[in-house]
Amino acid sequence: MKKRVSRLPGFYKDSVATRRHRVGEAAGIDVDELARVLDHGGLDTATADKIVENVVGVHALPFGLGLNFRVNERDYLVPMVVEEPSVIAAASNAAKMVREGGGFVAEADLPIMTSQVAVHDVTDPDAKAARILEARDELLREANASIPGLVERGGGAREMEVRVLTNELLVVHLYVDCRDAMGANLVNTVAERVGPRIAELADGTLGLRILSNLCDRRRVRVRCRVPVEALATPSLSGEEVARNIVRASHFAESDPYRAATHNKGIMNGVDAVVLATCNDWRAVEAGAHAYAAREGAYAPLAIWRTLTEGDRLLLEGSLEMPLALGIVGGTLRVHAAARLALRILGVETAQELAMVAASVGLASNLAALRALATEGIQRGHMSLHARAVAIAAGAEGDEVELVAAAIVEAQEITVDAAKRVLKGLKA
Repeated sequence: MKKRVSRLPGFYKDSVATRRHRVGEAAGIDVDELARVLDHGGLDTATADKIVENVVGVHALPFGLGLNFRVNERDYLVPMVVEEPSVIAAASNAAKMVREGGGFVAEADLPIMTSQVAVHDVTDPDAKAARILEARDELLREANASIPGLVERGGGAREMEVRVLTNELLVVHLYVDCRDAMGANLVNTVAERVGPRIAELADGTLGLRILSNLCDRRRVRVRCRVPVEALATPSLSGEEVARNIVRASHFAESDPYRAATHNKGIMNGVDAVVLATCNDWRAVEAGAHAYAAREGAYAPLAIWRTLTEGDRLLLEGSLEMPLALGIVGGTLRVHAAARLALRILGVETAQELAMVAASVGLASNLAALRALATEGIQRGHMSLHARAVAIAAGAEGDEVELVAAAIVEAQEITVDAAKRVLKGLKA
């Protein structure tokens, strides 16, 4: 089997056709298939009509590749679907810096999801909780009887917990190993199957039966180390940049207003991978932000510090977050681009996909903090945004790059400025 590589120098300079040839060669995928799927986004209107309701068409987003990623000593070309300029370029650039420190090191928990059953109007809830726990084996057997296919694949209900929330409300958690599925439908099935029996044991009124998207038993942890010299800019030393990044991290750790934007930068990368693989980005977002507030105050999901190793100064980043992703089931079965994304990635388990996605999130965070710590976020971001501005002004074909270059040089990246440049070109 050919060794996978994620270093494709000069990739951004290539035409789309050339990029496809290089990706096909790197990932072992036929170039014609790449074109056939990605020219139309992997989804036609007829198929879309079977996925959601009231369909009138399909909505496309750019499908790009994150480059330079090395996770647990393996290279990955990372499909990313996102509409915001600079996200893919920034993450790829940060991943290149991280490679100089050995790449990302990641680990993921078992794919355990939480199935919740609420019971109301419970008298003496502590005693009823003990009664439910005594029926643990019975309830786990009943849960697994509702998901025989998952049990056959090595998954299933593993454990149970009872939480007393108020003097009349308790909730039962059943923890389900979902294997390579995201697991929402599976754990909902479990909740609905065991709910009536739990309400009977509690002698209460059966309430909601559904998963929790705070999947804190399905966490992923990523860390990386960057030699500070890799962070240097023409005007700042690497040590100065590293110090500014650590200050920015402390800011996020001290202020929820900053932490929200800090985490948004992380989710730029994570969500782009989640979208490319047709996973549930809304569930991922909900879980991430709930986890960020788990101690009662909203906090950053990633932190940065400097450390010395021998005579080298390094910047170290670490990220921990819940991340429920699947590589089987759901929309994957009918979305050609999502299936192609998984083939480009070459992941074999849902845990592996989570580790890669989280690594992209940490890279995106590093890129954003480095930009903020040096030239500010707008310069690089708006330079990449210039092409979209040129198109909005009416530029076509070769005009796009000419107009974009002109408005960047003039430091006036607006539609009005682009229209003036375009008018001059046409004249």
